[in-house]
Amino acid sequence: MVVCVPVTSDGQVDPRWGRAARVAIAGVEAGTLVRWEEFDVGWGDLHDAGTEGSHHARVARFLRDHHVEAVVAHHMGEEMHHMLERMGLAVRLGAAGDARTAVTAAAARSA
Repeated sequence: MVVCVPVTSDGQVDPRWGRAARVAIAGVEAGTLVRWEEFDVGWGDLHDAGTEGSHHARVARFLRDHHVEAVVAHHMGEEMHHMLERMGLAVRLGAAGDARTAVTAAAARSA
């Protein structure tokens, strides 16, 4: 399973999904984290640079380009949540603490 999570510089779940500065793309297989790659996305800086629709499109494009199947986050707006579900992605909210642990726990719930 390919999972995306917003991360802080110290490896914690960033509580800001749509305004995250950095996200990680993780690969989880049989409950084991097999891939972890971080990207500076700058969504916080870009959030107000255009319309809400253009911001959502930017996020959707990133997720599609990285073949994401699930998003793990602390919180996100209702419209973002609906967009991700329309894309067929599993959305797991309420994540906090260590991002790697949150990803593997969410993947286990999806299995």
